[in-house]
This record gives sequence, C-alpha cells and structure tokens, in this order.
Amino acid sequence: MTILKHINNNELMSYRFFILFFLILLSARAQQKAEFGKSKTKPKLVIGIVVDQMRYDYLTRFYAKFGEGGFKKLIENGFSCNNHHFDYIPTTTAPGHASIYTGTTPRHHGIIGNIWYNKDEKQKVYCVGDPEVSPVGTSSAEGKMSPSKLKVTTIGDQNRLHTQMRGKSISIAIKERGAILSGGHTANAAYWFRGKSQGSWITSSYYMNKLPKWVIKFNESTIIDNYYKNWNTLYNIDSYNESGPDVTKFERGFKGKDNARLPYDLQTLKETNGEYDIIRQTPFGNSLTVDFALEAIKKERLGKDIHTDFLMISFSSTDYIGHNFGANSKEIEDTYIRLDKDLERLIKNVDLFVGKNNYVLFLTADHGATYVPDFLKSNKIPSGYFKEATVHLELKNHIQSFYKKDSIIENISNNQVFLNHRIIDENDLNIENIENEIASYLLKKRGIHEVYTRSQLENSNFNYGMGSKVKRGFNPERSGDVCYVLNPSVVAYSRTGSTHGSGFTYDTHVPLLFYGLGIKQGKMLRRSTVSDIAPTIALLLDIAFPNTTSGNVLNEVID
Repeated sequence: MTILKHINNNELMSYRFFILFFLILLSARAQQKAEFGKSKTKPKLVIGIVVDQMRYDYLTRFYAKFGEGGFKKLIENGFSCNNHHFDYIPTTTAPGHASIYTGTTPRHHGIIGNIWYNKDEKQKVYCVGDPEVSPVGTSSAEGKMSPSKLKVTTIGDQNRLHTQMRGKSISIAIKERGAILSGGHTANAAYWFRGKSQGSWITSSYYMNKLPKWVIKFNESTIIDNYYKNWNTLYNIDSYNESGPDVTKFERGFKGKDNARLPYDLQTLKETNGEYDIIRQTPFGNSLTVDFALEAIKKERLGKDIHTDFLMISFSSTDYIGHNFGANSKEIEDTYIRLDKDLERLIKNVDLFVGKNNYVLFLTADHGATYVPDFLKSNKIPSGYFKEATVHLELKNHIQSFYKKDSIIENISNNQVFLNHRIIDENDLNIENIENEIASYLLKKRGIHEVYTRSQLENSNFNYGMGSKVKRGFNPERSGDVCYVLNPSVVAYSRTGSTHGSGFTYDTHVPLLFYGLGIKQGKMLRRSTVSDIAPTIALLLDIAFPNTTSGNVLNEVID
C-alpha cells in the first residue's frame, strides 16, 4: 500500500496493462506449445500424378471438353498454381520426375538427362539402367533397372524413414524411368510396362525377388489384351475445334497405315508397331495405368492404416502421342479428353476405398512441349531444325585443326561438349582457352542461342535468365565442359511430332494442382517452381524435407 501511494493513476494503469499483457503472453506460449505437440489429422494416402509432356495450356484449351469429375474437380475443389515452371535445362522425362519428388534440380540430384555420357566409363548410360540387378517378371534387359544413379532422397523416402518404413511407397508408370525416379530409393515397389510380345507389368530385383500374386494375376488376365481395339475420337471429331485438321504433314502416325487419320485399328496395326508397344502409344496406355494403380491400391491396402502411404502414378502415353502426332493434333485432344475420364475413375475409386477426406493428391507434368516447327513456320512464327550431327562434326574438325591434336573433344551429346582431360593435361593445354574457343565457334552457328562454359558455370553467379537454368541443370560431376542452348522453337528432332528439352516457356510451363485433405480451395498466380512440390507435401505431412531440397513451401496451398 505504501508503494501504491506514490504511484499516480496513469502509472497504475500502465502497471496493470503490463501485468495483463504478460499473462496473455504466457497463455499464448502455453497454447502454442500444446498445439505444437498436438497431433493433427494427416492424409492416409498421398497420390502423386505426373502427366508426361503436358503443357499448361492443355488445361485451358480442352477445358470445355472435360467432365466434372476429373481435371475440373481438381481445379474447382482444390488449389491450382497457374504460373508453375521448371527452372532448369534439360526439360526431359528423367530429370523432371526426379526433380518433382526430390525438391531440387539436376545440379544436386544428378539425373542430368534420360541418357548421358559417363566420363569415367567412356560410354553413354541410361538414367535408371543397373547391370547389378536382375529382371523380375521378364527375362528382358528392360528389367535391369534401379534408382542407383539418383544421388539424393525423395519425399517418398522421407516418409518411409519418418514412419520407420511402415508407410508404403508404390510407383507405377508405363516408362521405367517414370516409375523408378518417382519412387526413390526405399519404395516397396516400382512397376513399369514391358511391351513387345510380352505385355505385362514388371520390376527388378532391387525391389523384390518375385512379383506379388496380384500382379501375376493382373498380367495373366484379359485386361491388357482388351485394349487391342479401335482408337477413335471419344466424341464427334467435328466437335474437336481446339486442335488442327485430322490429317497434316506434321504427324508421323503408325506403321502399316498410309496416313495419320483417325480411327486406328490396333488389332490390325499391332504386328507392325511392336505388338503390345502400340498400346502405350495410345490413350489406352493411360487407362491401363489406372487399371493397374487401382488394383495396387486395393491389394496393397494403401491408405488403410495409421501410417501415410504414397502412390506415385506417371501417365507416359501422353508423351508418346505428343512425339508422334504433335501438340496441335486431334490425337492429343482426344488423349486429354480420355485422360480426364481416367482421372475421374481414379478419384471415384480412391474416394470409395480410402475415403474422401483421407487422402491428398497433386498433379503436375515432367515437362511441356513445343509445337512442330514446320507447323509454326506455316503460321509465320520463327522456328526451325538444328542439324546436330553436321554441327558436331564441324566442331570436332575445327578444334582438331586449331590445336593440331586429335580427340580433344571426347563426346558431344545432350547439347553438351565433353573434353578429353587426359589429352589436354598431357599436352599442357589451357582448358579454359579450349572451352572459350568452342563457345566462340558454336555461337556463330545458325540455330544456337547461347553457350556456357564449365568455367562460367562453376565460377559465376547466374541468378536469372537462361544462364540460371543451365546452371541448375549442370551437375559438376556428370555434366560436360561446354553447354549450348538452341534458339526458341528450334529443335534437333524429326519434322513430325512435338519434342521438348529447352528452357523456354513452352517446355517449362506446366500444370500444378493440389487436392484433398489439408489443401485450400483457390489458385495462385505468383511463380512457383518444380522444386516447391516436395517441401510443400513434406510440411503438410510434418516430415523432413528430402535431403537436398532447394525449393520453397507453397504456403498458399496448405489449409
């Protein structure tokens, strides 16, 4: 009381306010601690979907043809990242799948292409090829595959570690690289499709010693053979106004048929088109993938216990069809209309088996695609074809003549020049001068946009532009000594069908959709990148990020 007599009214009010503020702060901290330790409802199943070679504008071009239960359902009831991009070169299948699931780029995860030149072995290697494993479900070398060349962990790996290996991871794709690089190192299973005369889902001894009974039963059923049928447009072809004419000079088509005109009788064409391989080159390859994925969900009881499971699905057929018929074809439009139906079928079955509020799903692509350059030329848009073999031979001859030495250039592939360091060292040549001479020569060649040397990529900061994309795709251990970039819409490819691989927007801009438990409803227009997907899923699950994550969490997505 004696102390309070000396405190005026204003001081007393300030003192009381301080005490009240202190008590509120203590209460908030206690509540924060309680919330942090409190377990939240997690998805029982995470479904990752990658659509191979899906441009972002396929969503908008074909939107009116979609039903209510596929793409539209994901967009309208989930979250859409409309400005989503790959931020590295090359934009191809293997680096794409690896980047989506590792949360980083080829610079760190090491998958620098589908095939690349191995400087130690002095030969080209396949991204998932592994001579140390055995085929399972086939006698073919197509079964000698594993993720051994992937240098880092995936989001699926982190979930397996977090759950003490109790949470399952199963990965499925027609293409082995799509299945294996999505699944990561610890997947319970990765399955891919062996075509030719076999027509069955296979794996390797990296995952198991023999196929599960349910896979054997699926392979022995009539499901696969039932897709030897007529491929015609799902709706009247005259209503397909979002694509070009049915028959153009920009399409390749199938062997045994004079032109690329729908319909295609697969039963008749199979013998001249690799038998079961023809199924993978039609929309029915996607349908077959869903058939197999649904069987995996049921037989492996995914999403049926307290530990989060992962199911990775890659739709490969979209890529085969794009390469064959091009981005403006009737075949591509019909493929996406049919894929929409397959997505609806997948979602309905997951709703029934796992529960509508028990899973989270994301859908994206591993790269986009350019329009066929000759098609662009016909519409007065700059484009062209790069005579790769000719330029490579001329470059080798120039360097040999300039330095009076043979074999200074060891290999040229994937838009990269590999130098023979042994010969350079033995002849006391300056490697940086050689790199610069190569760069100077290539920059004079028609069709080449930019050139970067190893010295530049290792010693300079590229924070924006094409240089930053080349650097993110450049792995110091595996990449070459000089990298070149072609002009926009200039490709080293055939004159029919679309391709990809560049750092331009037609190859980098792809869809990214999130849907399900813990996902907000809405859309985002700010730029996101491929490396953002894995950390966003990791935060949603409250697990560790993949070990070299370089992306950022998309806070807007999480509810």
